[in-house]
Amino acid sequence: MSDCFTETIMKPLGDSALIVQLGEGISPSIHQKVQALSRLLNTHPFDGFIESVPAFNNMTIHYNPAVVYRTQRNNYSPLTPFQVVCAKVNELVQYVDETQSMETRVVEIPVLYGGEYGPDLDYVASYHQISAEEVIRLHTQGDCLVYMLGFAPGFPFVGGMDERIATPRRETPRLAIAPGSVGIAGKQTGVYPVETPGGWQIIGRTPLDLFRPDLTPPTLLQAGDKIKFVQISPEEYQAYKEKKK
Repeated sequence: MSDCFTETIMKPLGDSALIVQLGEGISPSIHQKVQALSRLLNTHPFDGFIESVPAFNNMTIHYNPAVVYRTQRNNYSPLTPFQVVCAKVNELVQYVDETQSMETRVVEIPVLYGGEYGPDLDYVASYHQISAEEVIRLHTQGDCLVYMLGFAPGFPFVGGMDERIATPRRETPRLAIAPGSVGIAGKQTGVYPVETPGGWQIIGRTPLDLFRPDLTPPTLLQAGDKIKFVQISPEEYQAYKEKKK
């Protein structure tokens, strides 16, 4: 077992889930530990395991306490379902190799920046005293990491954006933000998959659907994916829209 797992903390979340804390702060290295344990749980599930939900530096493990209880009762164990699951997770941690290379999916997200689709682009530019074109250049350079999905179905919390365009949230959130809107909040960037209120600085919009409940999986992105934002023209944006009809 790697030393980085010796201080793993597990806490109950109700009677059918627990949180496994694997570190403090937000970093690719901690997230890699989260992904490594999540993969192991999905490939070697314990009796009663339902799913693991990875986040920035922890994961939530959902389980069926009745199944866990029945299994441990058959083994004449006096442990509670929570204690049994903690023991199972500790066993799996012994086999986790967070340094093992994993296939990382890179997803290109086309974005039409500025104008009616990016009403806050000029504000972000003025906040940093740079041009709107420079904001776009910095936002599209390199790959960004999807740390987790949350807030709304399929909403990716993305790290790795160039910190030179890190911008605070709006003082007054909007009541409705259109699906596909690309925003900045602090050092993070993200894409709104459905219409929802929000306070992120909106700099553009993608024509892609990030959430499709009729598909399996229903989300375009998953934790651990990398995103490459690509600038497109209004004509290209409309072409994407036409393809979806």
